[in-house]
Amino acid sequence: MAIAPTDWTTWTPAVRATLLFVWKDGALLMIRKKRGLGAGKINGPGGKLDPGETPLQAAVREVEEEVGVTPIAPVERGRLRFQFVDGLRLQVHVFTASDCVGTLRETDEALPMWVPQDAIPYDEMWADDRVWLPCVLAGEWVELRAVFDGDDMLEHHLETRPITGAGR
Repeated sequence: MAIAPTDWTTWTPAVRATLLFVWKDGALLMIRKKRGLGAGKINGPGGKLDPGETPLQAAVREVEEEVGVTPIAPVERGRLRFQFVDGLRLQVHVFTASDCVGTLRETDEALPMWVPQDAIPYDEMWADDRVWLPCVLAGEWVELRAVFDGDDMLEHHLETRPITGAGR
């Protein structure tokens, strides 16, 4: 069965979510996700926006709920749009923060870990992460469009631009 091409000019998300990477002392705060979409994979903390929530509010809340710390001064670094062949349309707002406060803890949603930037486990992450995450870590704004069939990325398009005047 052939898959119809995605018309990104009229595409709208059915689900909006966040990812937030605390990037401190050359390491990223990452999680092994325990449930939901991507269970078993490693990624940044994040999740779905609640009604009336901004992406920034959701990003902070999700980090607090998933790993028990509060990110300091998060900055949005990009937007990811995913079309799944099963019909899911997901938009993810990506944030970074240069510090956090609180005590890191495991929850029923996530096992947190600090990962050195030079040892990011891309083989245990979503296939798109190796496309855009290095750009974010290099200080660029990213816009990604990707089509997935389950865990398999069928196609993607990445646009980047430098971020000026902002820290990590």
